[in-house]
Amino acid sequence: MENQYNYYNNNQENSDNSYQYGGQYSQQPQQDPRPQKEKKPRKKMPKAVAVTGLALLFGVVSSATFLTSNIIGEKILGLDDSSRNTSSSTKSVNSNASLSQTSSVVTSDVSDIVDRVMPSIVSITNMSVEEVRSFFGGVTEQTSESAGTGIIISQNDSELLIVTNNHVVEGSNTLTVTFEDETSVEANIKGTNAEHDVAVIAVPLESIPDETMDVISVATLGDSTALKVGEPAIAIGNALGYGQSVTTGVISALNRSVSETDSQTGQTVESSAKLIQTDAAINPGNSGGALVNASGEVIGINSSKLIGETVEGVGYAIPISDVSDLIQELMNQETKTKVDEADQGVIGITGMDVPAEYSEQLNMPNGVYVTEVSPNGGAAAAGMTRGCIITAINGTSVDSMSALQEQLQYYAKGETVTLTIQVPQTNGEYAEQSVEVTLGAKE
Repeated sequence: MENQYNYYNNNQENSDNSYQYGGQYSQQPQQDPRPQKEKKPRKKMPKAVAVTGLALLFGVVSSATFLTSNIIGEKILGLDDSSRNTSSSTKSVNSNASLSQTSSVVTSDVSDIVDRVMPSIVSITNMSVEEVRSFFGGVTEQTSESAGTGIIISQNDSELLIVTNNHVVEGSNTLTVTFEDETSVEANIKGTNAEHDVAVIAVPLESIPDETMDVISVATLGDSTALKVGEPAIAIGNALGYGQSVTTGVISALNRSVSETDSQTGQTVESSAKLIQTDAAINPGNSGGALVNASGEVIGINSSKLIGETVEGVGYAIPISDVSDLIQELMNQETKTKVDEADQGVIGITGMDVPAEYSEQLNMPNGVYVTEVSPNGGAAAAGMTRGCIITAINGTSVDSMSALQEQLQYYAKGETVTLTIQVPQTNGEYAEQSVEVTLGAKE
């Protein structure tokens, strides 16, 4: 007999729901008597948005998977790449090139060098008296003051010797030297050389207090022939007459020749010296001061005279090695003290400056051209003739009549001096001679 299970449904008559084991499932649709809500039509997502979302999801999952695999490889499996070591000072670029880095720090602190050098630097004040002719024909004396710098280079039994520029001491009536401790004393000319713009002055040791001698020192001279462009350079000097100051820079160029204006003739003259060029500031008052290297050695003598008014960032210094022999020669000269004007001697000539254009075009030496020789003077007695050119007196070079007259202030009538003269030859050349001249009295 066949088993049949019938379920009665109160809500629908004649409905026949039957479940038959081993047979097919059959169900008649039923109608829900409860009120039905109206279904809103479902909006379809645009295909472009769907595609973009799937792409983003894929990217996030891929990235997470990649990072996870790297972490597992480096931390768990010990596959850490040594090329990523951050302590290395070289970043790899490719198999053939690399960028080198260093942790060293460049410093511009030169205070230790300045502390060593400053006791050997002095300020120089030049007091001079000039005769000025007034509009009405009268002559008055006018006092002027200029400032410069010097370098203590030696000491003998009785004097402290200081090198500076010739133009710093030129035309002086009184020279005053001020040391680092602000002590000021008078100085005398030892020797000058106008051609190379170098001079040596001397201060008597007896005039320097013991306390000052304890704080000053002698400078160490370096080798300017070993300089290289780009080396550090430090300029120390009495800039603008305000006292010692320091500027820093580098060696910009070597063996420079520059043009300068002759103060007497107004002519532009090409400097014969080969100079050090630096971008360390060199101003009026720095003349005669020290240009030093990173070891505190003096490698040059600064000269503000060689700086043009329209030039910025360029200064010049006389290489110390080029003038070391000349400085030694000037140091060995007898210290000069001025003689009373009434007692000063004369050579017995009339002379004039050799113009710069004549010196260049006619190959004439710089000096004093003798236009006339006094018949009964010392020059005539020594055999000097018209046309000779005086270039030095007792080893001190003179390049103008004013320079010769300045030197004669140190010699009294009756003294004998050695004049270096250039004598014209028949072939247009000049031959150098030395003559002994006994100075006569002023008329």
